[in-house]
Amino acid sequence: MKNKKIQTLKGFRDFLPEEKRKRDYVMSKIIQTFQLYGFEPVETPGLEYADLLLGKYGDEADKLVYNFQDRGGRQVALPYDQTVPTARVLAQYQGSLPKIFKRYSIKNVFRADKPQKGRFREFTQCDIDIFGTQNPTSDAEIIACTYDAIKNIGFDQVIIKVNDRQVLLNTLKPYEIEGKVDVYSIIQSIDKLDKLPSEKVTQELVSKGLTQENAQQALKDIRSAIKSDNLQQIITTATQLGTPQKAIQFEPTLARGLDYYTGIIFEIIIPSYPVGSVGGGGRYDNLINQLGGIDVPAVGLAFGFDRLVEAATQLDLIPSNNLGSQVLVINPENNQINAYQTANKLRQAGISTELYAEPAKLGKQFKYANKKSISWVVVIAEEEIKQDKITLKNMESGEQQLTTINESIKIISQNWYWS
Repeated sequence: MKNKKIQTLKGFRDFLPEEKRKRDYVMSKIIQTFQLYGFEPVETPGLEYADLLLGKYGDEADKLVYNFQDRGGRQVALPYDQTVPTARVLAQYQGSLPKIFKRYSIKNVFRADKPQKGRFREFTQCDIDIFGTQNPTSDAEIIACTYDAIKNIGFDQVIIKVNDRQVLLNTLKPYEIEGKVDVYSIIQSIDKLDKLPSEKVTQELVSKGLTQENAQQALKDIRSAIKSDNLQQIITTATQLGTPQKAIQFEPTLARGLDYYTGIIFEIIIPSYPVGSVGGGGRYDNLINQLGGIDVPAVGLAFGFDRLVEAATQLDLIPSNNLGSQVLVINPENNQINAYQTANKLRQAGISTELYAEPAKLGKQFKYANKKSISWVVVIAEEEIKQDKITLKNMESGEQQLTTINESIKIISQNWYWS
């Protein structure tokens, strides 16, 4: 009998140390910014009652929800996104949460989708939302926080494309045909203008029932639409909060396809990573009521976390000193107590230090340090013990010196060398 092949489930991923550290670095920069803006962390369970999730996203999306019966006979489901579980939180804890609630949430969600490049069955969602107010200041805060979070990762340029759902509705409503094509169907076609040529979008509108002339005029009208007063106020406030005016671009054809948006909508673009948006969102004042039965206006944004990590990696924004241990302390075949004490002193000084797991020959331990790109190796042999010193070797330059542990701490802290 052949051995069974060991592998992950299709559409699921392992993240080995190097990749996980990259993800952790990007996440830490995002969370740092969220907290600067006063957003509070929320985490919901990995399982919810199935009836909470099913019927909230539409028939097609329901097919993608992982749901099953647990050992207690309950119908349960893995979270499809963070919006519905958050709606439950707002309803369940409305007596103890503040009226205006700023929250962030970062967790994995699950969709029984067909795996393909860039699409997985388990992936990380990273959201910020402000609940309980319709004041434009909250919309501007989302924009400003988003801009600062992307910049905090290290990207040199960020573009936030904005539009107002009402601009789309007011401009395109005259072109709907009762009983045949409504304004939301027209918006869904308009939303493809950033991916398809105008002729293709015009053809799609004609296939839905518009005349050729009306389809062309609809595109002309939406492209020449102007900002609403509400959108202008949000942009002005965002710039007063520190977001550069040039980073916010009014894009009247931006639609974001989802019918539940009620006000501002936006997408995040990194010009140096031209593969599409790395986040998007908007105002959705009615959705929480539809999902959780309580009237709570809301505005928020979801980051494309995997895309941000990929972009930061491609643009070399993740510092090499994020790759793991700074120092390897050689584990000698005798006098191990000195190695243990040295490792402890380095750690107490805040230096990431690895002690080789077992006594072994020097060559083997140096190869291990090279393989892990560890910058410094500490050797404590008989000569070092006699002089109450250590040998510190820089693995990039090959230079080594006999010195004290305290002096080594200064050298490592001030002169990192990374491959």
